[in-house]
Amino acid sequence: MIERILFELGPWAWWVLGLILLAAEMVLPGVFIVWIGIAAILVGVLSLLFWSSDFWLWQMQLVIFALFSVAAVLIGRRLVARSGQVTDEPLLNQRGARLVGRTAVLEEPISEGRGRIRLDDTTWPVDGPDMPAGTRVRVVASSGRQLTVEAA
Repeated sequence: MIERILFELGPWAWWVLGLILLAAEMVLPGVFIVWIGIAAILVGVLSLLFWSSDFWLWQMQLVIFALFSVAAVLIGRRLVARSGQVTDEPLLNQRGARLVGRTAVLEEPISEGRGRIRLDDTTWPVDGPDMPAGTRVRVVASSGRQLTVEAA
């Protein structure tokens, strides 16, 4: 059945495959399938040009599709990596880094270098010099979930 469909579609089979892959990219986003879909459409363009040629066998088409797919993925990765977008919120997904520079009051004393502060609705573990509870501190660094503070 698939062979019959491919035979009836002729050079348009690559176009259909390319469009199916592009549609699959919309359903399963990841910016990967799109490059393979583009490669299939390029092979479809070549198929329209060379369909009646003796050298344009299905094996040749598959080899060219594989080469175009690899080239498209490599070029696509380079384009996506180069499009470093500038944002007005560079620390959006780095919650701890967003807290650097803020001041808070120690909720638990810093004893042996460890304590806790409350910022907004969250308590954070902190490192810093020993200080009693109630001391005003400033966040000077963040490493993951651990904040480093100093007296404000």
